[in-house]
Amino acid sequence: MKTGPMSFTFSYNLDEAERIGAAIGVALAAGDVVLLSGDLGAGKTTLARAMLKARGLAGEAPSPTFAIVQPYAPPETDLPVAHVDLYRIEDTDELIELGLDDYLYDGALLIEWPERLGGEGWSDALSLRISGEGDVRVLTADVPPAWEARWPLR
Repeated sequence: MKTGPMSFTFSYNLDEAERIGAAIGVALAAGDVVLLSGDLGAGKTTLARAMLKARGLAGEAPSPTFAIVQPYAPPETDLPVAHVDLYRIEDTDELIELGLDDYLYDGALLIEWPERLGGEGWSDALSLRISGEGDVRVLTADVPPAWEARWPLR
């Protein structure tokens, strides 16, 4: 019998965001999809940057808002990762052109604004929802079965 994802909710301050993102980034494996949702300014890109840094990216990753997809690959990172920002996607037909599934053969996807996927998506994705304002954020993580054994934040 297949069960649904485990759910974890915890508060953190902005100083802890890098540690949280790094812990998740270290656990990333080829085929993983991480969905990052939250309001503008919630800290989605901050967590994604920390995940990329944990995979070896030196320097700061640019926000992919205008490029939509920003790919990283060895030697820049130790795992191919595509950082995706769907904020500017208005129609799900535009998603086909992005070829996101292609990144999953040997890498991972970090997707900001996953609401723009419509009904499309990955049932085994790690879903991270960020809320809160000021210095305090609340992270709600829906951890799918594929992540349960390696989920770093308990």
